[in-house]
Amino acid sequence: MIPQVFRTTVALAAVALALTACSNAPAAPSEPVSGSWDDVVAAANNEGKVTIYSTQAAPRLAALETAFEKAYPAIDLEVVRGVDSDLLSKIDAESKSGKGIGDLAVITDVSWMNTVKDTGKATKPIGPSFDNPDYRRDTSIVSDKYFLEGAVILGFGWNTDQLPGGVSSPADLLAPVLKGKVGIVSPSTSPTYLDFYSHIEKYYGGREYLEKLADQNPRIYPSNQPLAQALASGEIAAGLMADPMLASKDSGAPVEWSAGEHIWGARWYGLTLGSSPHPNAAQVLADFMVTRPGQEATSVGYSSVLPDIEGSIANAQEVPDQNTEVTTGDGAARYRDDLEALFN
Repeated sequence: MIPQVFRTTVALAAVALALTACSNAPAAPSEPVSGSWDDVVAAANNEGKVTIYSTQAAPRLAALETAFEKAYPAIDLEVVRGVDSDLLSKIDAESKSGKGIGDLAVITDVSWMNTVKDTGKATKPIGPSFDNPDYRRDTSIVSDKYFLEGAVILGFGWNTDQLPGGVSSPADLLAPVLKGKVGIVSPSTSPTYLDFYSHIEKYYGGREYLEKLADQNPRIYPSNQPLAQALASGEIAAGLMADPMLASKDSGAPVEWSAGEHIWGARWYGLTLGSSPHPNAAQVLADFMVTRPGQEATSVGYSSVLPDIEGSIANAQEVPDQNTEVTTGDGAARYRDDLEALFN
């Protein structure tokens, strides 16, 4: 006969093992309440908070926060801005642990999106604004999870005090007077930037151009936002991968910008996170971002997903897809390592 104390110990050990297994299992995606959209909004108001992880420009995210909290005063919007690599690491960690902090993300890394599309890291956007005919749902929502929010158009920027003649093409960045005074963006922080370098090679002189650019001893920045700040402050005279810098220009900074002859852009995709602690507020924010007030906040100086947004410079649906040969898989790793060796 097995002693009672032994049977009890075995039973407790089995319970402990079961609990351990449960704690290591991936958490089920968080979902909004079932019911009408009004029910979702009511639940979001009760949650009272929503956190966005985004690669978008800080001034645009500040405008989004103001506009959203005006529309939904019961919900506090917290903004966390970063580059794709940092934000995706946070999303992956929170999804794995089941202890989410972020509720919604806006990213440009299509390769990551393709990799996780069949997991619970993103959930389906359900707001009524996605059915607005102007939004073009059929082409603007990918894999039934990722919603097109806008697009960034990057080109060439310069400090008008240091370079009054401006930049009309990438070849202008090779002028001897600009050695050590040109800024570029690191190819390691996002596959999106790999796509830009591929674009430059394709249209503006091939690998020979990039080799000559490397000979200029360019300063390397983690994203186009600090590069724009360096242009405004005069730390550099010209930059490759600059956005229109409208906020800096409006504040009086001596900066100017050109998209160049061959326009390049990267689409911003939003996703409501499966690890969201506020799944209803995440849906409400996602819906707001594709409304006219939301687009008026985020699309000034960028591309909009709705027509006739004042300050928008293009239609996001018309921005070409990424060159996945250099942004995904082994091809991305080889191209990134090649560029890093070239510029470092």
